[in-house]
Amino acid sequence: MKTTVRVTRLELAEPLRISRGTMASRDAVWLTVERGGLRGHGEVVASAYYGLDAQTLVRLLRDAAAGIGRCGDPETALGAVRGGELPGPGTPPAVSAAVESALLDLVGKRAGAPVHQLLGSLTPPAAATARTIGITTTERAAALAACLAASGFTLLKVKAGSADPEEDLARVRTIREHAPRARLLLDPNGAWSVPQATELLPRYAALGVEAVEQPIAPGDPEALARLAARSPLPLIADEDAVCYEDARRLVGRVHGVNVKLAKCGGVHAALRIAELLAGSGTDLMLGCLTASTLGIAPAVHLADRARWVDLDGHLLLARDPWTGIGGGDGTVGAGEGVGLGIRPRAPGRAAVAGPGGGRHRADLA
Repeated sequence: MKTTVRVTRLELAEPLRISRGTMASRDAVWLTVERGGLRGHGEVVASAYYGLDAQTLVRLLRDAAAGIGRCGDPETALGAVRGGELPGPGTPPAVSAAVESALLDLVGKRAGAPVHQLLGSLTPPAAATARTIGITTTERAAALAACLAASGFTLLKVKAGSADPEEDLARVRTIREHAPRARLLLDPNGAWSVPQATELLPRYAALGVEAVEQPIAPGDPEALARLAARSPLPLIADEDAVCYEDARRLVGRVHGVNVKLAKCGGVHAALRIAELLAGSGTDLMLGCLTASTLGIAPAVHLADRARWVDLDGHLLLARDPWTGIGGGDGTVGAGEGVGLGIRPRAPGRAAVAGPGGGRHRADLA
């Protein structure tokens, strides 16, 4: 099998501010695995939070590519990934997820089947996705909320964690006013103390917020569980639920777990967590990092298993180099194509996100 690794820069349509910083772009590293004229693709994005830069990711993916080459065929390599033999001990979960993605894509293409069928779902998954509104002015939030609602979005996720909590509350009130029928999620990214959360959660419940992700700083899951037990609205663990063992400690004790493939290690790791949560009273949320359609697509093939779907990372980009999962109208879907069901956009052309997640055509920089 032939493998290639490539770095590209993903620019956001506008900077995204959350409680711990602002992001305007990020590097993505693509792994391509080729056999018999067919190619499978996977993507991992650099992340300061997870301590992964592009140079490190390239090195790790090249190491993984050497292991893939020794397997002889993608089916054997995929089995080695599921068995924990590839990419190798100590490999960051985000890299493992990208390797699995490329192999799933290629195995699906060789079998003439979409990835969701390989995973046991006969019907192509489709779901309403949240669309993120960052920490911004109330005027900008109002414009975004109205535009997103008009574009078809029925689920909006609002970032919180401003130095002045009243600014966040004002922004949520404004969004509620301009998108009155939208369901609202709130995500402080761990910015609140327990006393702050205790005071603020009832106020957000009164505004009709449906659930709150990771209200308090990660690192004390017991505190999160205690807060969830007395919270007036559902709490979803995110930064405190990285892997299967994290989810096991919180199952039945929080209302939801946000599973991101880059956190847990890929599709099959996510399926293990989904199985753990089933029937426990803790619901599954599917989340993502800011990434291209290539990076988001594997999770879309799991979208029918989640209560909350937040797969909008590609919608935040100025130019998405890939296409195939939709999302501009508020719904992402796996479609009928084989493998991941996605394809590169025409050379020199890419979709550009408008303020409401709608897209038009423009030349690539």
